[in-house]
Amino acid sequence: MTGLLRERVVLEASAQTVWDHVVDWGAQSEWIPLTRARAVTGDGRGVGALVEARTGLGPVGFLDTMTITHWDPPRRCELLHTGRVVRGDGGFEVTPLGPLRCELYWWERFAVPGGPLGALGWKLLAPTAGVGLRATLHRFRRRVEGSTG
Repeated sequence: MTGLLRERVVLEASAQTVWDHVVDWGAQSEWIPLTRARAVTGDGRGVGALVEARTGLGPVGFLDTMTITHWDPPRRCELLHTGRVVRGDGGFEVTPLGPLRCELYWWERFAVPGGPLGALGWKLLAPTAGVGLRATLHRFRRRVEGSTG
């Protein structure tokens, strides 16, 4: 089974500003709860670059390793999740709506392990995961808009 999360948020900032913030992997911990990300190769930019994110609290958590598979700044980035826990693809797209306004679309599509039991678990958790992604992107919006004012 495949799990899918997707959310959109409109920001009062230029597409370039939003792009610069969203690909600042090291700063993602400021708006993605319980997560620390970093570029593994170079600055984490461009097709083939490796990025990793550790999500958890203290010793309990998991490592999400990712390879950038599509890189089109300041518009689109796609990643392949290659870790032991999170496998699938995801990415984000920045669409200008004017000189100082744009939309950020974020999606994650991943394999849900566990057969029928995993599918049931995902059905139960998906609404909460969606609320979490929405809250994360709204936190991102406040951070970006606060830095441009």
